Amino acid sequence: MEKFKKTYRIPSARAPWWNYSWRGCYFITVCTAHHACVFGKISDGQMLPSPIGEIVLLEWERSFQMRAELFCNAFVLMPNHLHAIVRIVNSDPTVTVETHGRASLQTPKQSPTPMNTGIAYRSPRSISSFVAGFKSSATKRINEFRNTPKTPVWQSRFHDHIIRNVDEYHWIAHYIRTNPENWENDKFFKQEVL
Repeated sequence: MEKFKKTYRIPSARAPWWNYSWRGCYFITVCTAHHACVFGKISDGQMLPSPIGEIVLLEWERSFQMRAELFCNAFVLMPNHLHAIVRIVNSDPTVTVETHGRASLQTPKQSPTPMNTGIAYRSPRSISSFVAGFKSSATKRINEFRNTPKTPVWQSRFHDHIIRNVDEYHWIAHYIRTNPENWENDKFFKQEVL
């Protein structure tokens, strides 16, 4: 494993041949820190969000209201993770927006190209930029609610998958829709402890 400044670096799980700000559909999974079941519980195949889960739902919705280039095609909140299909419809990196009350960084006007420089960089208007903004705003609101400043809510990374065809899209959308009723068979299953 590589080291940077005498510290081990975890290589990116992102496809080096793909720019995640390009148009397309992406299946994403974001998990809580330590897979803690803090977002609610499953009862009779239905997700019942906790107050913290309600904050996540609100921040998820707000994240799409401020980003005209993104749509949420499918979504489910589970006790310790969320799944979604996020669609990017406009990949123009020269368009900027303000994010959750914080000023956006101004980026040079350039066409999107695959990022394979070896330097950690979050491309504007990309899936990773979206997830980072969502996690940041949700964490801030959750920690204000719990009065637990600077406490991690999420795992530091997230899983993504570039959806490549219609059959794959339909399979993933079905998986997301039926996730609550299959909770006990889910790889993230833990007995809910709120």
